[in-house]
Amino acid sequence: MSIYFVSGIDTGIGKTIAVGMMARYLVHKGVNAVTVKLVQTGNDGFSEDLDRHRELMGTGKLAVDEAGLTAPAIFHFPSSPHLAAKLEHRELDLGKIESSIAELDKQFDVVLVEGAGGLAVPLTEDLLTIDFAAEHNYPLILVTCGRLGSLNHTIMSIEMASRRDMKIAGVVYNWCPEADPLIEEDSKRMILKYLHRYYQPEVLVELPEVKEPLPEPDFGAIFDGAVPKR
Repeated sequence: MSIYFVSGIDTGIGKTIAVGMMARYLVHKGVNAVTVKLVQTGNDGFSEDLDRHRELMGTGKLAVDEAGLTAPAIFHFPSSPHLAAKLEHRELDLGKIESSIAELDKQFDVVLVEGAGGLAVPLTEDLLTIDFAAEHNYPLILVTCGRLGSLNHTIMSIEMASRRDMKIAGVVYNWCPEADPLIEEDSKRMILKYLHRYYQPEVLVELPEVKEPLPEPDFGAIFDGAVPKR
């Protein structure tokens, strides 16, 4: 599969950093990879999340960024897309989003689609983020961390995806400064247990603190088959 859907288990979980670091890993492995922001809210003009991706990838803005393919829906108000669109008296153009992703899929080996917030965030009044991803049969990458409360959100996300017959390609376990070490270690154990319970690949990649010099985590288990063997 060349298109992966990346969702955080909640807002502020470090999803944008994780997406940028996964794209960086792929590019350094010789994979022609790009990231997409499914819907960007709280912005005008260009997506700040994509700016962070490109910074981590070390590429600067790409031609597909300038063409608007990687941020096909941008809204000013920082909220779930259904409300941000309503406040601007606009409808979310799902067809434009789908055609942008399809065009990027033609140009790149791997496309990482970053969602807005968690899986149950409404894109429209009648369509949740997870429903959009499931309809397109995208493998899911979940981003979580060890802060208190995250285990609940992670297990619910695993169950939501599994009940929609989505494959979870892997879980990225983000560094979290306020995490209790005991909770952090037990959460990793429990996440793997519930992946197993729902017949999902037991893949968990730890992402350390992202600061200079940038770490080089191995995301190979998530992108099995997408990275050329050397």
